[in-house]
Amino acid sequence: MEIWIGITFAAAFLQNLRSSLQKYLKGRMATLGATFTRFGFGVPFAAFYFAILAYGLDRPVPSVTGDFLFWSVIGAAGQIAATFLLVYLFSFRNFAVGTAYSRTEPAQAAVLALLFFGATISYVAVVAILISIAGVMLISLSRSAVSLRALVTGLATRTALIGIASGTLFGLSAVSYRAASLALAPTLPAPDSVMQAAFTLLVVIVMQAVAMVAWMLVFDRAELGKVMRAWRPAFAVGFVGATASFGWFIAMTLQQASIVKAVAQVEMLFTIATSVLFFRETITRVELLGCGLVVCGVLVLLFA
Repeated sequence: MEIWIGITFAAAFLQNLRSSLQKYLKGRMATLGATFTRFGFGVPFAAFYFAILAYGLDRPVPSVTGDFLFWSVIGAAGQIAATFLLVYLFSFRNFAVGTAYSRTEPAQAAVLALLFFGATISYVAVVAILISIAGVMLISLSRSAVSLRALVTGLATRTALIGIASGTLFGLSAVSYRAASLALAPTLPAPDSVMQAAFTLLVVIVMQAVAMVAWMLVFDRAELGKVMRAWRPAFAVGFVGATASFGWFIAMTLQQASIVKAVAQVEMLFTIATSVLFFRETITRVELLGCGLVVCGVLVLLFA
């Protein structure tokens, strides 16, 4: 098994854990604060990973280039905007439609990679991505009153368009992070995917944390106070989130972002497992079908 596959599986598991922790924090602060914990409290851990590589293991440090900064800014801004739109969907009654459409991220990442970088993937990979997306969308809709018919007929609705925009921005951030990480390779004696990922993560997460702190200082200082008072669980979110992001960045340095994000749909399987094992919820037939499609899509990708 290629190393990026194992890293992707681990990152997907950690991302599910991070989401569970953020769900806990949502009871103690607003969405903005819970979102910030992912970035602000992740900075120390991103710095720690970088320091271990640079000073503990004496691995060469890449130099900043114009292309690196450009794609880092695009990726950081795209991820914040995508997360904001996804959270915004929860204010709508039929947010399930928009959320399901946001799961088209891998397909949109493939299109964006083609448009910006001329990157192509095989027809088999395209089919595998579509199968996994279908499975995730089924799971997303399984516990709502929204039908598959509504999913199709509601394509032009506000929630669907917001969901598609969220998926587009998530896809843009993914391909941008890959481009930023790869832009560092020529500045090193030899390509080092782990150091490239660590350096990119540190720069990006600092950008995101500074931007969100500045926003809260200007518009919502009370929320920043709530975040500081919940620093213990917030540090847990920061650790898990930064570790997951480190994994994503390494995987996307080694493999196309669309492929990584398609394999990462296994996160939904971890989510279902958490729901059944820890919250004692019953899995539905539609969810089982969705899980089966996700597994099939991922297996096709891995063995194509």
